[in-house]
Amino acid sequence: MYDCIIIGSGFAGAVAADIMAREKGKKVLVLEQRSHIGGNCYDKKDEHGILIHQYGPHIFHTFDREVYEYLSRYTDWLDYSHEVLGYIDGQYLPVPFNLNTLHMVYQEDKAGELEEKLIAAYGEGTKVPILKLRENEDSDIRDIAEFVYQNIFLKYTMKQWGKKPEEIDPAVTGRVPVLISHDNRYFTDTYQGMPKDGYTPMFEKMLSHPQIEVRTGVDAMSVLRFDDYQIYFDNQKFEGPVIYTGAIDELFGCRYGRLPYRGLDFRFEYYEQEEYQPKAVVNYTVSEDYTRITEFKKLTGQTADGTTIVKEYPYAYTGEQGQIPYYAINDPENQALYDEYNKLARNYGNLWLLGRLAEYKYYNIDAIVKRALELVRTIR
Repeated sequence: MYDCIIIGSGFAGAVAADIMAREKGKKVLVLEQRSHIGGNCYDKKDEHGILIHQYGPHIFHTFDREVYEYLSRYTDWLDYSHEVLGYIDGQYLPVPFNLNTLHMVYQEDKAGELEEKLIAAYGEGTKVPILKLRENEDSDIRDIAEFVYQNIFLKYTMKQWGKKPEEIDPAVTGRVPVLISHDNRYFTDTYQGMPKDGYTPMFEKMLSHPQIEVRTGVDAMSVLRFDDYQIYFDNQKFEGPVIYTGAIDELFGCRYGRLPYRGLDFRFEYYEQEEYQPKAVVNYTVSEDYTRITEFKKLTGQTADGTTIVKEYPYAYTGEQGQIPYYAINDPENQALYDEYNKLARNYGNLWLLGRLAEYKYYNIDAIVKRALELVRTIR
């Protein structure tokens, strides 16, 4: 009945299914455990008519023209440039830290002097890691690095990853940028925006090819069996490609132990007011237990009465019912554990791993689309 089976219908699975059906003429079965397609990019209208991202905000941005043109087959775009504020000591400051932030933190005379020093040292329009700022001979420039570390990076990272200051890798700290620019945009990519009608309609179009069948609310392991390096579908040996986008440790029953992730608890709130905050996303880098608040109308451009927000509370993923793994915790020990699972997967000649859970790495939307396009076009 099927030439190819794909497990998961997020960007990895949807792109794979589309290419398999449209370019390769394959009959594709997509198995999705959730009751909906779209993975973590799934969006819908809540009970108040506000279009929300069920699993936190997702903003498309890329420098890759091929990725942009590919997705543009399935959606028109809302022109949206993402700007993020940090709430620090009762003040909303642009993040990453830039020259506009500088003028809000320091007195005007001092800020002007510091701006001149930064431009002279690094050039206008550059991104400078705070590690470089910390190494500058000028104590004023080193003070900027210390402000960014203490107020924008340190406590936010502790909340996000559940780490103590001494457990935070200095190499990660060193990559935190200061932008020598007055541009408040969070991303500088050539192409950026939001799907005009939402992500879910885009996924519906991607999966609408007549050669694609989608089954939602189905645990793939209820119809698939991995046994003695063979894959069985409905108890019959299946020799076509199987593309797996779920958690690799769970595919094999966590036989070597569970791979650690950070999870997110999303708490939605509705307010009968025009707006809640100045920008779509505000990071709480110092205060509060949550890491950020997203106001969806400012993200999607929707016009509606009232407004819906979501607060994000990170936690350690344990695999309990209802929990969702979001961010792989990449360190040498966890990578070694992943490598054991990957080695096991390679024993199956028709199994391909694709996506952040299957590959235990973080992907932006454009990166996973690119990865899926490249991988699937190599599969015969």
